[in-house]
Amino acid sequence: MPVRSPRPAPPGKPGACHDSRRTVSQGHDQTSRPEWTRPRAVPEPEAVFRLQVNGSSREVTCRRDTPMLYVLRNDLGLTGSRFGCGLAQCGACMVLLDGHPTPSCDLPVWAAEGHEVTTVEGLSDDPVMRTLQDAFIDRQAAQCGYCMSGILVSACALLHSDDEPPRHAIAEALDRNLCRCGSHGRVLAAVTDAARTMRAHGSGDEPTQDGDRPQHDDRPQGAARPLGSTP
Repeated sequence: MPVRSPRPAPPGKPGACHDSRRTVSQGHDQTSRPEWTRPRAVPEPEAVFRLQVNGSSREVTCRRDTPMLYVLRNDLGLTGSRFGCGLAQCGACMVLLDGHPTPSCDLPVWAAEGHEVTTVEGLSDDPVMRTLQDAFIDRQAAQCGYCMSGILVSACALLHSDDEPPRHAIAEALDRNLCRCGSHGRVLAAVTDAARTMRAHGSGDEPTQDGDRPQHDDRPQGAARPLGSTP
C-alpha cells in the first residue's frame, strides 16, 4: 500500500495540520478564554448601607458595588444627577463628596459610607447655587439641559472656594464636565458673571450688568432644566 503524504498546512500557518475534526482546543485554561465566555462569578449578596445624603441619614439595601448614581436615582428618587457615560468621563452625574466634585457613576455605594453626599437637589437653597442659576439663565447657557446639573455642581464647589477665579481656573474646574450641545463659551461666561455678582453683593454694591446679556428665558422649563429639577 502506498504511503500517503501529510496534507499541506494552510497558508500563513507553517507546520499546522488542517483537520476539520479538531474543533475543540484542549489544555486551555479559563484565563485564555474571552472574558464574556468565562463562567460568571456568583453575585455578591445585598447588604444594608447607611448614607448621609443632602444632610439626611438614608438606608438602602443593595450590592456593595452598586454605583451611587443608581442608588440616588432608583432608590432615593434624586434624579437631578444624570447618567451620561458610566465611565466618569462626562460629568453629568457629578455630586459633592465631602464638598469635592465626584462622578457618582464611578462611586460604589460602599465607598460613600461615612461621607457626606450632596446632589444638585441638596444645593437648591445654597446662595452660591442660586447666583449660578440666575447667571446661567441670563446667559442662556443651557441648551438641552441634560448636562447642566453636573456643571452647576462643579461650578458651585469652585465658587465656594474662590469667588474670583480667573477664566483658566474655571475651565480647569469644569474640565470633567462635557456639554455636547457646545455651550462651553456661555458656561464659562455664566460662571464669571456669578463670581462677579457674588463679589458685588459682598461689597454692598449693585451687581455689575453687561449690556449685551440676553434676557431671562420665559419658557416654562427655562429654569427647571438648569436647576436639575427635571429627570
